[in-house]
Amino acid sequence: MTSPLPAADRKTGDSRDQAPSAGRLRAVAGFARSEAGHAAVLGLVGASMITFGGFGSGSVRREDPLLEALHLSWLRFGHGLILSTILVWVGVLLMIAAWVRLGRCTLRGTTTLHELRWVVPVWTAPLLLAVPMFSRDAYSYLAQGALLRDGFDPYAVGPVANPGILLDNVSNVWTTTTAPYGPIFLLLGQGITSITGDNVIAGTMLLRLTMLPGLALTMWAVPHLARQLGGNQATALWLAVLNPLVLIHLIGGVHNEMLMVGLMTAGIALVLERRHVAGIAVVAVGVAIKATAGVALPFLVWIWMIHERDRAVAEGRTPPSPLVLFAKTAGAGLAVFAAVFAAASAIAGVGIGWLTALSGSAKIINWLSLPTIMAHIVTVSTSWFTGLRLGPVLEVTRAISAVALAVILVAVWWRFRRTPREAVMGILIALVAIVVLSPAALPWYYSWPLAVAAGFALSTTTLMILVGLSTWLMLVFQPDGSIGLYTLVHVLLATFAAIVAAKSLVTVDPLRLRSAPAADAADTRSGAGAAPGRD
Repeated sequence: MTSPLPAADRKTGDSRDQAPSAGRLRAVAGFARSEAGHAAVLGLVGASMITFGGFGSGSVRREDPLLEALHLSWLRFGHGLILSTILVWVGVLLMIAAWVRLGRCTLRGTTTLHELRWVVPVWTAPLLLAVPMFSRDAYSYLAQGALLRDGFDPYAVGPVANPGILLDNVSNVWTTTTAPYGPIFLLLGQGITSITGDNVIAGTMLLRLTMLPGLALTMWAVPHLARQLGGNQATALWLAVLNPLVLIHLIGGVHNEMLMVGLMTAGIALVLERRHVAGIAVVAVGVAIKATAGVALPFLVWIWMIHERDRAVAEGRTPPSPLVLFAKTAGAGLAVFAAVFAAASAIAGVGIGWLTALSGSAKIINWLSLPTIMAHIVTVSTSWFTGLRLGPVLEVTRAISAVALAVILVAVWWRFRRTPREAVMGILIALVAIVVLSPAALPWYYSWPLAVAAGFALSTTTLMILVGLSTWLMLVFQPDGSIGLYTLVHVLLATFAAIVAAKSLVTVDPLRLRSAPAADAADTRSGAGAAPGRD
């Protein structure tokens, strides 16, 4: 039996135990009083407003017994819908304002990477309770998972083959479309619907929770990319993770891009850190979620080749010829990818039919893709004398863009092969080309290149452009998932907000509403230089 400590020792032991806790509390209190802390609270308020407003104006179920049981179904109609919509848009604007304000602190160096990491769960937590926001894709995910659960092949039939409550909430355009996602994502959907059955609410909540590992991976990978590529780690996390375009669309909207982007960036970071097999395996898992992650693989072969060549030189050996190196690294990479993908497909009991379903996005027509813009310009400018219709012209512009994309991808892969940094730049350019030249693009697609771009040293001007673009993309869709691009007033308001947000990164009062603007000048600095903060 041990004897009790003397009173003095007990007191000393207590102080030792309490000191770290007291220090953490002081740090939290200090952050809460800072400008960055105020921004974090503002973002939390915005995220909460989005969640509450979403119950009426989000991508709600077509029939919602829960709202009716809570006597809140009035939020979906008339004045209730107007109130809900206002709540969502005010919440979105507050999150954007908080993000920009946090960006000013990050560029000045008054907040740290550690503090920014803690802001992520603060802003994410309210969104975990929201209905799907700005998109109905979550319902399609559940319906496709239910197909596999009930013995159908999601690569052969669409959700319409399996009638039920889950099908009732799928957007009409996707009811007959086969699944364009990889086998691992189908397995996730199968597992979720096996647990929750046809309970849409439980299924949506569990589906959103499966996106959180992707968020965690992105939080880990983006600072690692910045460390390898010469960027600023805190700025990278702020741009690629705390960005409202990412949190609201990928977490609030429940998009599998969150998993895909997390796995892709983590794989790139691992390969840059010379953990080649692990990195390619992680990217392969990302491809088994969504095919876009596969764009990184050919560029990772270059990085592996460079590392093998450098290791041979460091060990005093003559490096093998480039052709031998390529055969060795490409062969090993292909073997790793094939093993991961074959295992995932075997477990899911499906083949590669999802590759043929990738063209399903062609059903989407909006101004975010270059082929659609070209088709609209041709039909509008020539309609008075040719009578051309959008459909046939769109087929031509999409064909031209597909050829251009193929040429660009091959050219970029060959051009950006000399250094690891060049190879990652090639991944970035390839992702941008895919988003711009694909038959269709949606706002959250821009999270793909954004996560990679954040790792580079970006000038203040570049950051302002990215802030403006992210803001505009965040605002051009409606909370219920409908497109606002064809409403002129909506587009003009989104453009105005984007310009204000971009200027606000370097200026506290971009609209010059204060009487003494000079007092509010923000001295902002990025990893690549400084920008004068004049009002």
